Amino acid sequence: MKKNLFFALVVMGFSGIIAQILLLRELLITFYGNELTIGIILANWLVLEAFGCFFLGKMAERLKRPLQGFVGLQIIFSLSLPLAIYLTRILKEVIGVTAGEGLGLISILYSSFLILLPVSISHGALFTFGCKIYSLYFKRDATSIGRVYIYETLGTIVGGIAFNYLLIPYFHSFQIALGVALINLIIGIFLLAPFWRDIQLSPKILTIVSFIFLLLAGLLTFSQGADKIQWFSIRSQWKNQDVRHYQNSIYGNVVVTKRGEQYTFFSDGIPVITTPTPDITFVEEFVHLPLLAHPWPEKVLILSGGAGGVIGEVLKHPSVERIDYVELDPLILKIVKSFPTHLTESELNNPKVNIEYIDGRIFIKKSSYKYDLALLGLSNPSDLQVNRLFTKEFFSLVKERLKEEGILVISLPGSLTYLSEELKNLNACIINTLKSVFPYLQIIPGDSTNLFLTSTSKEISLINHLQLSQRLKERKLEVNLLTSAHIEYKLHSRWLNWFLKSLEGGTERINQDFRPLGVFFSLSYWNALFSPQMKGLFRWFERVNLLFLFILFFIITLVFLLIRVKAKRLFKMSIPICIATTGFAGMIFDLALIFTFQALYGYVFHWIGLLVTAFMVGVAVGAIAMTSLLSRIKEDLAFFIKIELAIVLFSGILPVIFLLFHPYLDRPIVFFLLQIVFLVLSCLSGLLVGVQFPLANKMYLGSSPNLSRTAGLLYGADLLGGWLSGIFGGVVLLPVLGLLRSCMVVVMLKLSSLIIVAASARRRI
Repeated sequence: MKKNLFFALVVMGFSGIIAQILLLRELLITFYGNELTIGIILANWLVLEAFGCFFLGKMAERLKRPLQGFVGLQIIFSLSLPLAIYLTRILKEVIGVTAGEGLGLISILYSSFLILLPVSISHGALFTFGCKIYSLYFKRDATSIGRVYIYETLGTIVGGIAFNYLLIPYFHSFQIALGVALINLIIGIFLLAPFWRDIQLSPKILTIVSFIFLLLAGLLTFSQGADKIQWFSIRSQWKNQDVRHYQNSIYGNVVVTKRGEQYTFFSDGIPVITTPTPDITFVEEFVHLPLLAHPWPEKVLILSGGAGGVIGEVLKHPSVERIDYVELDPLILKIVKSFPTHLTESELNNPKVNIEYIDGRIFIKKSSYKYDLALLGLSNPSDLQVNRLFTKEFFSLVKERLKEEGILVISLPGSLTYLSEELKNLNACIINTLKSVFPYLQIIPGDSTNLFLTSTSKEISLINHLQLSQRLKERKLEVNLLTSAHIEYKLHSRWLNWFLKSLEGGTERINQDFRPLGVFFSLSYWNALFSPQMKGLFRWFERVNLLFLFILFFIITLVFLLIRVKAKRLFKMSIPICIATTGFAGMIFDLALIFTFQALYGYVFHWIGLLVTAFMVGVAVGAIAMTSLLSRIKEDLAFFIKIELAIVLFSGILPVIFLLFHPYLDRPIVFFLLQIVFLVLSCLSGLLVGVQFPLANKMYLGSSPNLSRTAGLLYGADLLGGWLSGIFGGVVLLPVLGLLRSCMVVVMLKLSSLIIVAASARRRI
């Protein structure tokens, strides 16, 4: 029985992380994921887990046989996971939104909440039930909670690695979900085995129900049933569109639809390539205006978005000798090649085109070529991966790779009729960033897209329509839209004058690696389009600063200390507060390390998986070490305060390490060693989180002997802290305040919780 219980607790963690990542990926496809969407989904997951852990978990103390309740929760979890995937895919059809149409903040908030509800609540309650069951077979003290926490963490580590490296590359979502259900149902049957001869009917009924669902899940998994459900749900998700291909990679999801002879390739629900007839207006303006601005372009760099028109238009210029085309995800071009058209065949098979599957920033660091033009085929820093190609540090790298008259070309959302506050700030932020690196900038405003041409050569600021029209004629370009009249219209001074006047009053801040304001302004713009009623909230977020947060924490701490309640009760309240702030800090550490790694190295998915795994290993090591030491620790409070101080110290040191290393990243030894530093810091941050939880349970049980309630309360507090951090850390703190100031927020928050627990303990004494 004890061995079965151990496997059940490990499977609990294994199943939880797989369900979380799987549903996150599915919801991102439906919601066109960005940092705001990710924050909302993770926040809903955590708050529902906390609810299930504390409120539903209370039943563990009242039930005579909590083991049966545990198995019942496993059944609910197993059934609700594939159902949640199906509901995610048919969501837009249910709420009356067409495929390709975005959803607003409110819709994302309530729909993800309802979809995640049965999965997250049942999984959260499993932790509390697991603690109660473990205490019945082992010690009835804080070590029971610590052991369950450790086993769940070990399962989380295994599940995270298995998902990234074994499951996603070879199985689709329903196969994975049904596989998780099979494991849970089998474990449930083995847990109930000792009670099959019991007089009571409940274990027999649960066993029969588990066995029936096990047969059903097995039948669907090992026959074509799962595949049929997969394609039926995909056709519902992409209603009225002819889906020709659907595939996941470690980088995202790729879907191909066909209408007539036209193919559209979607990455995470967003159209990225259209063939054989692309958006002629955008492609011709984006390519030919910059190339005509250069006297004789020979070497061109295209960072993403080259296939499906851009490469073809660049090749029309007779002077072009070499095109380096950089894409991160090889799956996109692999699928493009599997649906060949004359356009893509001529682009990707041209001997002048060199394709590199690598992060754009890393390619620029490694490349030995000097380019006449660098075209950035991404038009909005909508997430951290894209934003790192719009920062001051990236522009400085590109500057080193451009020839004397070389031109960097980027585009941003625009309008020739009205610039909203959000659109104004987005454009102003990137313009300020460009000007901080390049001395000369040419702006070509557009109806939907603004074009920015920047260079170290003064010639870029002197170009005019006559010069471009002459070069268009000399190069004998075969174009559909870009006539001399159209060039004159695009470069007319009235558009530029109107645009510059409209930018007045926009932000004066710049976009940096460690302060990705571009992401925040992009999220703010996206929110204004789909949830205009939330504009005020984002404008308030923009004004958040350290002084405001210091005053807020000071007031909260003061009010808490002035509350006239019994000293014992005050001390009991302080422990969940400390755990919540540690959960907040842990999530900030995790996000900060991942965001910083993205900024410095790019979206190397396997490395990000390693960072998360290193964090969870640290959590497990910390929890194991503390659980083994609990009986030997005499001064619980003193040790607890030392852990609080260690978290404060780590919060202060973390950003300093990266700020010190950052100027020397061009040195190979530093570039390599810093990756090891990331893993070490990730493990240390997890260790600090893991080491506090078992000790907190011991301290709380000293004044409240109810083990299930203690486990549910403190684990729920940990999750709630992570929930707050997921929303405000990823959407507000890191983008608006940056890495250094965000870590200072953690310092202030932990000092506040430290003061509260120390003062309340003193009053108790």
